[in-house]
Amino acid sequence: MMNSSKGGKHIIQWMRRAGHVMRNRYIHHTAGPSLLEQLTSQIKTGGPITVAQYMKYVLTNPVSGYYMKKDVFGVKGDFITSPEISQMFGEMIGIWCLNEWIHDGKNEHIKIIELGPGRGTLASDMLRVFLQFPDMKNLMSLHFVEVSPALAEIQRSKLNVTTSTDVEQGAYMCGYTTNGIKVNWYQNIKDISGGCSCYIAHEFLDALPVHKFQKTKCGYREVLIDTDPGSESKLRFVLAPGPTLASRTFISESENRDDVEVCPEAGVVTEHIAGSVTEYGSRALYIDYGHDGTGTDTFRAYSNHEQQDVLADIGAADLTADVDFKYIRNLISNKVRTFGPIPQGQFLQNMGIRNRLEVLLKNADNLATKKDLISGYDMIMNPSKMGARFKVFAITPMDHHRSPGGFHNIQNYSDFYTSKS
Repeated sequence: MMNSSKGGKHIIQWMRRAGHVMRNRYIHHTAGPSLLEQLTSQIKTGGPITVAQYMKYVLTNPVSGYYMKKDVFGVKGDFITSPEISQMFGEMIGIWCLNEWIHDGKNEHIKIIELGPGRGTLASDMLRVFLQFPDMKNLMSLHFVEVSPALAEIQRSKLNVTTSTDVEQGAYMCGYTTNGIKVNWYQNIKDISGGCSCYIAHEFLDALPVHKFQKTKCGYREVLIDTDPGSESKLRFVLAPGPTLASRTFISESENRDDVEVCPEAGVVTEHIAGSVTEYGSRALYIDYGHDGTGTDTFRAYSNHEQQDVLADIGAADLTADVDFKYIRNLISNKVRTFGPIPQGQFLQNMGIRNRLEVLLKNADNLATKKDLISGYDMIMNPSKMGARFKVFAITPMDHHRSPGGFHNIQNYSDFYTSKS
């Protein structure tokens, strides 16, 4: 794993070199061949590919990529996220943004930037909070980083956005909610213009491509994906015969885990956010399953809420890997402050979710609604469910010496906690 002294310089050098190769290999897309056939053809032509290349191709191939063609969230999809389970989750994230903005003096326009907004449910619940506070409502805009046209349309519909020609530079779609909040969509985080921002990345980093490495008697070797000589319809894992550019770049001399996963794109995204935090006083909140530098073999696939073989039924299952928060922290610790990771349940408790639950239960008009509220609360808070599995990580400016909300107890937003809906 790359140490902090190498920093973003080596990551960007790596992404430029590896990205050039990946772009060249992904130029030709046709509607005919399946993803497996396309990958098999590429491997036969250019040799085994990295796990990172495989993830990127399978998830975001413009024609057949997993995220590009359908709604994959919710009970009818392949997995369900905290915002889909309980409105209180998104509301607490909204309170977090509000709290940070207030502590900054609430006199500056703020961009709420969500990376990978899913169905738009989290943004919708955050917006419910913002609309309770006119000062913030009048000084905010929403910005979504979304590569999937199908999901962007679902988000537009969820937020009841009427499209407009008032598109900001770098955005591919723009519109206004019925409350007059401007929303812009972008392909890349770097397309968003500068300014004070609050970045929210919920279950975003885990879908970014990882490189996998395995410890051998000859040192660490990168795990690659090749065709299976026993069957043309299957792929298999193989080890690189010698060091690769990635293994030389990302494996430190002190590394001793048997299996290592590194996500360069998470590093690039975080470096960009850290730049905004330093220059504009922005904030960032990551919520994802992950570890603090102790994880090993976490690369997996999910389909229909069940774990699947990552090399089977290609394009029909989500591919994911746990976030290495230590790796992220080491990249930026010399320029910004970081907090966490702490368990999701602890963060939400500190944000006052219990108070919000009590108000919603008091105002619920039937037993079924009360049961749903309690069940959702238990799912996102219970340590044996999502409360401990998911972690929360924050980034704030170096010269701000207080800890952000959720990393200490804040329950002082009674105007919203007592809102009936």
